[in-house]
Amino acid sequence: MVRGARQPQQPRSRLAPRLTGTVEKPPRKRKSRTEFALKEIMSSGGAEDDIPQGERKTVTDFCYLLDKSKQLFNGLRDLPQYGQKQWQSYFGRTFDVYTKLWKFQQQHRQVLDNRYGLKRWQIGEIASKIGQLYYHYYLRTSETSYLNEAFSFYSAIRQRSYYSQVNKEDRPELVVKKLRYYARFIVVCLLLNKMDVVKDLVKELSDEIEDYTHRFNTEDQVEWNLVLQEVAAFIEADPVMVLNDDNTIVITSNRLAETGAPLLEQGMIVGQLSLADALIIGNCNNQVKFSELTVDMFRMLQALEREPMNLASQMNKPGMQESADKPTRRENPHKYLLYKPTFSQLYTFLAASFKELPANSVLLIYLSATGVFPTGRSDSEGPYDFGGVLTNSNRDIINGDAIHKRNQSHKEMHCLHPGDLYPFTRKPLFIIVDSSNSVAYKNFTNLFGQPLVCLLSPTAYPKALQDQSQRGSLFTLFLNNPLMAFLFVSGLSSMRRGLWEKCQEYLRKINRDIAQLLTHSRSIDQAFLQFFGDEFLRLLLTRFIFCSATMRMHKIFRVGNTKLSRIIPTTAKG
Repeated sequence: MVRGARQPQQPRSRLAPRLTGTVEKPPRKRKSRTEFALKEIMSSGGAEDDIPQGERKTVTDFCYLLDKSKQLFNGLRDLPQYGQKQWQSYFGRTFDVYTKLWKFQQQHRQVLDNRYGLKRWQIGEIASKIGQLYYHYYLRTSETSYLNEAFSFYSAIRQRSYYSQVNKEDRPELVVKKLRYYARFIVVCLLLNKMDVVKDLVKELSDEIEDYTHRFNTEDQVEWNLVLQEVAAFIEADPVMVLNDDNTIVITSNRLAETGAPLLEQGMIVGQLSLADALIIGNCNNQVKFSELTVDMFRMLQALEREPMNLASQMNKPGMQESADKPTRRENPHKYLLYKPTFSQLYTFLAASFKELPANSVLLIYLSATGVFPTGRSDSEGPYDFGGVLTNSNRDIINGDAIHKRNQSHKEMHCLHPGDLYPFTRKPLFIIVDSSNSVAYKNFTNLFGQPLVCLLSPTAYPKALQDQSQRGSLFTLFLNNPLMAFLFVSGLSSMRRGLWEKCQEYLRKINRDIAQLLTHSRSIDQAFLQFFGDEFLRLLLTRFIFCSATMRMHKIFRVGNTKLSRIIPTTAKG
């Protein structure tokens, strides 16, 4: 049974408590508009004077709530996308109204059916909006439990066939609402790794698109077919399949589990910094994407999240005490997902994140982008002379992986240079650069003495591995799922579940050994140890070292004419 939309709170408090309250009475200035709507709606239900006053009030209140919910929902678009505090009160008001609206239509369904002519697709539209609210609240907070809330509402729409009658009406805009619902549902299922549901939804969406384009002479047929192609490519992006004994595919999750990061042993001296904010930026040319989420962005997003939990059930156990028995698990770091941002957009989000970074916290910047290379020789070798990575220029200037210069004497103005990040080294900074020009960030000067580490991808790969670049970077795959990346490098495309689990246990032991070597080393730069106290950063560092060791030792990286220095991931530290 789908619950009413509940206002989310911060994960450290009780999750999404059910809201209460009476329906607001419509302001006087809206009365004439509502009365006009009533006359139109009730004209088919008999004379207006014959309608009981109670039923008239029910329809009036419903019309007001529906109108108010649409206004608030549309207002979400005007909220700043950056910053973590300005939007919370507005989201709370929106959830409040949708809670009342959802409960109201449940309690007065018969009157609304008879007097208002409420249709099932309209109920589905309300449920879809609530699902969108929960999804966007997940984007704002990075708390994966809200994805489960969105999934429950989207699932109810499908199970109860709220949109089943839409195709019988000669209104293409209603069919588009249905198609968009499917696309949003698919995104939520992808993020929750519910791949079986995704495949069913894709089949249903394909049928709906075929029916839509057959019935209506539309101009958006190509766009909807492209949606199908994108999600199909996204599903098939993983290069290795894990199989059960009956050859069915096992869905694996790459979020941080309780046993994921190597534990800190007693006596290990590490910093007390914690990862608070992350900017995940995707601007790779021709990489598989779906809904402004590239494969690399998707993989890094999951590497920075814990497994979803039902916080309501975890925190509402009988006799549970808020102080003593409250779960000790930390929140996920807050994330901004920026797909092909312009330089000004990227800098705005970066400045907002830097401003709100708490004390003793780390800002992570992940750059998955096409490389911008310097042209000619420069008299100096400063932070703007080695190129960098591309930001969105809103111009089609990309040719493969290289940028064509309009003027050889000027630097590319849409490039994010290492020097552009220098102001943000005033606070602890953890940078990951996955690009063909990642080495531009190798000579990264630490001007302020704060902990600083840059993990840099190889700038070239063996030819056999280059062909898979559209399905995501091998370097990011190592940071997300190192076992899958290792199997791919070794030429394996599938593995049985039992062997997979044994290999995962070996990998956990390798991570523990790496952690011990790092913390006991007398020559390691202290910047690494400053970040090692955070579980997410600790796991990224150990996976990076495993990736580096694999590429240094595996024979596939030692053949051909590729220079070894170009195919080995490196670090820059301050």
